[in-house]
Amino acid sequence: MKHVAVLGGGVIGLSIALELTRRGFDVTILEKNTCGGQASGAAAGMLAPYSEIGEDPDDFFRLCLASLRLFEEWQHDVKQLSGLDFEYEKSGSLHCVYHPADLLSLQTRKAWQEEFGAIVNVLDQQALKEVEPHLSDDIIGAIQYPEEAHVYSPDYVKALEEACRQHGVRIEENLGAVSVEQYEQGVLLQAENKNEYTADQLIVSSGAWAKELEDLFELSLPIFPIRGQICAYERQEEQVNHILYTSQGYLVPKANGTLVNGASEDIAGFQTDVTEKGIQRLINWNTNILPFLAEREPFHTWAGLRPATQDGYPFIGPLTKAPNVYFACGHYRNGILLSAITAKVVAEELSGEQASVPLTSFRPERFT
Repeated sequence: MKHVAVLGGGVIGLSIALELTRRGFDVTILEKNTCGGQASGAAAGMLAPYSEIGEDPDDFFRLCLASLRLFEEWQHDVKQLSGLDFEYEKSGSLHCVYHPADLLSLQTRKAWQEEFGAIVNVLDQQALKEVEPHLSDDIIGAIQYPEEAHVYSPDYVKALEEACRQHGVRIEENLGAVSVEQYEQGVLLQAENKNEYTADQLIVSSGAWAKELEDLFELSLPIFPIRGQICAYERQEEQVNHILYTSQGYLVPKANGTLVNGASEDIAGFQTDVTEKGIQRLINWNTNILPFLAEREPFHTWAGLRPATQDGYPFIGPLTKAPNVYFACGHYRNGILLSAITAKVVAEELSGEQASVPLTSFRPERFT
C-alpha cells in the first residue's frame, strides 16, 4: 500500500486525501495550523464557472466546468462518508448588467457557453423582476445559469475532514512549518516540534505557502496570497433566490437567512485581519444590486487568503525530475469549486491512470 503525505489541510488537501483513501492509499495530512483555516473555510462557496469565467473558454474554464458537473455526486458522497450534512443549494445565478451596451455581451456569452452544454437564459428587466423582485431598478438585464450552485463552506470543510478521519486518514494539525528533508529516495518531512514523517509520495497542497519550496525543488512558483474580505447581512422578510453577480462583486443567499457579500481583494502578505477600507468597498456598491441593504449593517466580517498564481491557473501535476512529488495548489478563488475535480485527477494520476481532464496547462514546471 502506497503511503501518501499531503502537505496542507485546506479544501484541496482534504479532498485529495479522501479520494486517495477511497482508492486504497494510506494517507497522512500535515497541516501547519488547523484544517480549512485559511481560504477554504472563509470562502463564499460558489460553484459558478459560467459566471466567473465569462469571456474565454480556456483550459481553466474546462477544468471548472468538469468540477461543477462532478459536484452533485461528490457532495452526496462526502455527506454519506462523513455522516454530516451541509448546505448544497442549486440556486442558479444571475449575472446582472446596468447598461444597454452590455446586453450584447450577454448574447455573446450565451452563444459560446451553449456550445459547452450550458443552460443559459438572457432575461430582460421585466423577467428579472419576476424571479428577483428586490433587485435594483437600475439593473436592465441579466444572464441566468440554472446549473450553478453554492455550498456553505465551513460545514463542507468540516464534513470533508470528518469523512477523512472516519476512513483512516491521519490528520496532524498545529505542526507549524513543515520542511521537506528528503524527496528523492522516499519522502521525509520534519515539523517544527522535530516530529518526522515518512511517505512514498508527497502532495503539496499548501496554498500560497507552496512558494517556500521554490529553492528546494529548483522551481519558479509565482504563487501569492491575496486577501479576500467578505461581509454578511441578515435578511428579514426579503427573499433572494439566486447567486447575484455584477462586475463589482457578488451576493450569495444562504439557507440560514444571511447574504454573503464579497469580495474585496488586496495584497497584504499573509495577514488575515479585516480592514474598514476593505469592507467599505463592498458596502459602497452592494445597494446597486439590492437597495434594501442601504438600511442594514453587516453583522459579520471576515477575511481569508486566496492563493493566486501569476497566470491564474492552479499548479496540478508531478515534478518531472521527482515524480513522487505532486503539486495541487494555487486554486485562487475557486478552491471550493475545484475540490471535486482536483481530487479526481490527482487520484487518477497517482493510480497510474490518465487524468480525465487534460492537465498540460497546469503543470507546476511551466514557469521554470
